[in-house]
Amino acid sequence: MGKDCQFCGTSVHLPDRGAIILNRSNVDKEDRLENLTVHHENEEAIVFNYHSQQELQLSLETLFQSHSPSYWLHILNLDTSQSFPISIQHLYERLKRPEIADVIHQGSFTSHLQPIIDMRENRIFGYEALLRTKDHIIAPGELFHYAQASGLQSMLDQKARRSAVKAKSEHLEIGQKIFINFLPSTIYVPEFCLQHTFQIVEEFDIDPSDLVFEVVETEKISDVQHLKSILDTYKTSGMKVALDDVGTGYSTIEMLSLLKPDYLKIDKSYIRDCHKDKTNQEFLHQVMNRAAKLGIHVLAEGIETEEEWHWLQTMGVDYGQGYFLGKPKPSPEKELILP
Repeated sequence: MGKDCQFCGTSVHLPDRGAIILNRSNVDKEDRLENLTVHHENEEAIVFNYHSQQELQLSLETLFQSHSPSYWLHILNLDTSQSFPISIQHLYERLKRPEIADVIHQGSFTSHLQPIIDMRENRIFGYEALLRTKDHIIAPGELFHYAQASGLQSMLDQKARRSAVKAKSEHLEIGQKIFINFLPSTIYVPEFCLQHTFQIVEEFDIDPSDLVFEVVETEKISDVQHLKSILDTYKTSGMKVALDDVGTGYSTIEMLSLLKPDYLKIDKSYIRDCHKDKTNQEFLHQVMNRAAKLGIHVLAEGIETEEEWHWLQTMGVDYGQGYFLGKPKPSPEKELILP
C-alpha cells in the first residue's frame, strides 16, 4: 500500500513496520495511540512504533471510536529512515480497505466506452470513457467515494486518464473523439499537474484534438478563475473541453460566457421526457440559444427513448448519448442502427 504525493499522486510505500510521528501542537492529549509502544517523546513530538499494518489499524480504530481527529502526521520507515506526511483520516481509510488502495496504486483499470452520436448525420462522433476495475467487483461509485475519503483522488484521476487515452489508441479511429472525465479539485497548478496527461498523449501518439476533457465535480466550484485556467491549459495544448451536467450545480448557463467550453453536456434530468415536458423544453431552448451565440456544441446525455431522440433531433441538438443509443462496453460498437 502507498501514499500519494500531496499534489499529484506519486506513490510512496507504507512500510509494514515503522513509526508514527505526532506533532504535540496538533494532537489532543487523549490521542495517544493505544497498543503502540512510545519510542520517543519530547516537547514537540511523540513517536510510536508499530510492528504491522494490522496493529496500526487496530490502534487507529480505537482512536476513531471516541472522535474523528483531522490532523496530519508522519510515517517513518525504520529500515530506511525515510518519512512522509499523511492525514490521519486518509491513513485510517487506507488501512481499513487496503485492497481498494492497491487497485488504485496498481492502476488495475479498464475503460468502457459509450457512443456519442452526431444527431445531424446519424453517425458515431466519439465515445465517453467510463472507468471500471479489472478483476475486482468494485462499483465506480464506491471506488470514487473511497478515493475521496482516503486522499487518493489525484492518483485515481491520473490512472483514469491513462486508461481512457489507452482505450482511444486501441479502439478508436483517428478523428473519433473520446470524452474523458476529470476532477478540477485534483489539479492544483495546471501547467505542472497536467504534464502527466500530456506525456500520456505523446506516449500513445494521440492527436490532441481527438481528446475532450470533461469537467465533473460533485462539490460546488468556488474558484471559477482556477477552473478557467485549467480549461485554458487544455485548450492551449490543442485539446477540447466540455462542461458536464449543465443545469445543475455550478455549471449554469451564466458560466458559459466565462469558461467558453467547446462542448456542453445537458444534464439527463432535462432530457427525460423532453418531448412532452414544457419546463425542460424551455430550459433546452435557453441553452441552445446561448450556445449558438458562443459557438459551443450541445450534447444531450441520458437519451433513453425514441421520442426523446426525435424531439432533440428536430430541435437541432448537435450530439446525443444514452442507453437508447448504446450502453458502455469494453469494445466500441462498430455500427449503430438508429431510427
